[in-house]
Amino acid sequence: MTIKGLDATDIDILNLLQKNAELTNKEISFSLRKSIATVHERIKRLKEQGYIDRIVAILNSKKIDKSLIAFSQVLLNGHAADTLLKFENEVVKFPEVMECFQMTGTFDFLLRIATTDMNAYHEFYRHKLATLPNINSIQSFFVLSETKSDTAYPI
Repeated sequence: MTIKGLDATDIDILNLLQKNAELTNKEISFSLRKSIATVHERIKRLKEQGYIDRIVAILNSKKIDKSLIAFSQVLLNGHAADTLLKFENEVVKFPEVMECFQMTGTFDFLLRIATTDMNAYHEFYRHKLATLPNINSIQSFFVLSETKSDTAYPI
């Protein structure tokens, strides 16, 4: 695969880091048969150019007691730019909201919400999400099991 502005080595570095961001420059350089300095400069450039947004640790939701995952579809009353922006600006403040996507189709937004249990979700729903202005409806779906969860993009 080719991505504008990247060569095969850049793509190899991105693939390695997506699988394990703890890899050192030395480990990456050994794997790719490149110098440590080359790998360091390339990673620095990939960050500066925005190919790498951030490097994070992905936590086990069960170990940190955030095992209830809900996907909530939100329909707003209006679609004026300021209505959409106000919703986005407020919903991202809630720590329970892990992801927020503006969607096409029947609903305006899809939220991925993580809480400890149904009581915590109910509190979140009643005292946070449902208090936002211009909400017409919210429809939530709860995850029973997770078959695949990947953060690496195929490149």
